[in-house]
Amino acid sequence: MKNSLIALSKDAVSSLRDLAPIVLVIAVFQGFVIQQPVHGFLSLVFGALLVVAGLTFFIFGLRIALFPIGEEIAHSLARKGSAVWLFSFAFVLGFGTTIAEPALMAVAGEAAKVAVDAGAIENNEEAIANYALGLRLVVALSVGVALMLGVFRILTNWSLPLMIISGYILVVVVTAVAPSEIVGIAYDSGGVTTSTVTVPLVAALGVGLASSLKGRNPMTDGFGLIAFASLTPILFVLVYGIIMQWI
Repeated sequence: MKNSLIALSKDAVSSLRDLAPIVLVIAVFQGFVIQQPVHGFLSLVFGALLVVAGLTFFIFGLRIALFPIGEEIAHSLARKGSAVWLFSFAFVLGFGTTIAEPALMAVAGEAAKVAVDAGAIENNEEAIANYALGLRLVVALSVGVALMLGVFRILTNWSLPLMIISGYILVVVVTAVAPSEIVGIAYDSGGVTTSTVTVPLVAALGVGLASSLKGRNPMTDGFGLIAFASLTPILFVLVYGIIMQWI
């Protein structure tokens, strides 16, 4: 219990340190550039404290629960020697963590609003919700496929740089034919998938799997899955935009 409290306090200090530059930049611009009074100052302070507390407990929970679970499941599936279950777990993990990603929800919601302003979809709640959900499902599907590719790479020991370079060449080619309205959303989708929920579990899967296989080095082979998780959403959303344009 004592060790847990010490670890929690360290996470709290780390969260404060990480958020301090953001608060400082906002304060400087508010005081010296905008030069206007802050409305609801106490509410802002209370909200900032909630952010610190939420981030602290989130990081603490990841370290003591989710990260070890991800590694242990990868170890267990590798010992079973079942590629089917390993690929299934990778896909479900990628899909599940991404569909629940708060950053993706925010981006999908904003993309739906912009689509309304651009006249791409009707201005009603159902159309907006369907557009946002469709975008989230496409991105979540892409991350599931990305983790399957990452697991395949670890099992076969294929070259990570070669696969990543080939993937981005394909992205550039598809970008040239995709609708211009979807390009920015597609590239942003690649960034939001590597956020607080997805990254720890994906990293745990890669390290756990590489640690369980003979001839694999967790340092050189266990990482790289996150690169696939950043790449495939761009490609999938671009293709999604092309298909929607045809429809």
